[in-house]
Amino acid sequence: MIIKKGTVKILNKKLYFITDSTDIDNQTFLNKVEQACRGGIDILQLREKSGSDKDMLDLAFKVKEITDRYNIPFIIDDRIDIAKIAGCGVHLGQNDIPVKYARQILGKDAVIGATAKTVEQAENALEQGTNYLGVGAIYPTTTKVITIRTSISTLNDICSLSDVPVFAIGGLNSSNIDILKGSDIAGICVVSAIMKSENPHDATIKLKEKMNAVFA
Repeated sequence: MIIKKGTVKILNKKLYFITDSTDIDNQTFLNKVEQACRGGIDILQLREKSGSDKDMLDLAFKVKEITDRYNIPFIIDDRIDIAKIAGCGVHLGQNDIPVKYARQILGKDAVIGATAKTVEQAENALEQGTNYLGVGAIYPTTTKVITIRTSISTLNDICSLSDVPVFAIGGLNSSNIDILKGSDIAGICVVSAIMKSENPHDATIKLKEKMNAVFA
């Protein structure tokens, strides 16, 4: 993974961008991805909940072509098969194939992330060898993903026990990330804060500036 946590407090917080192509055409979607990459995102996850397998694979290749140009790590949500073909990492939710089996398919060097909403879920993912954790939702989201809130106290408990990077996720944007000040997270995950912006490039820059101010 691009960040090593260990026992050292992570000072350089990362901006992890998760896509959402709902109600936009492919070209607009890819333009938003490119703008976010130019704006300075650190990691990109392609999350698609609809469309055919072929459409998903085609889109994965197009997005990876963009992220490769900017040297940005590329992650696929859920789809281990697409991740294996595209040669990228995968992020797994609680209802997906467990991390240990994904590792058997993708290999020891693959980046495999996992969602955790509780300490117990985090411990289970860590035992199975996840490379990072996405913890939340901190706030309700506007995506079609069912939201179950995770408290800041639980987030901090997970950070304390985790030896891999922990990313906060769920409804986060430049106006509400102050609540995370003091948390030993590796960074934040955002969707709508960039995807729904008229100018994803500027939105990304603004968000990173706010992150630098909050986590300084």
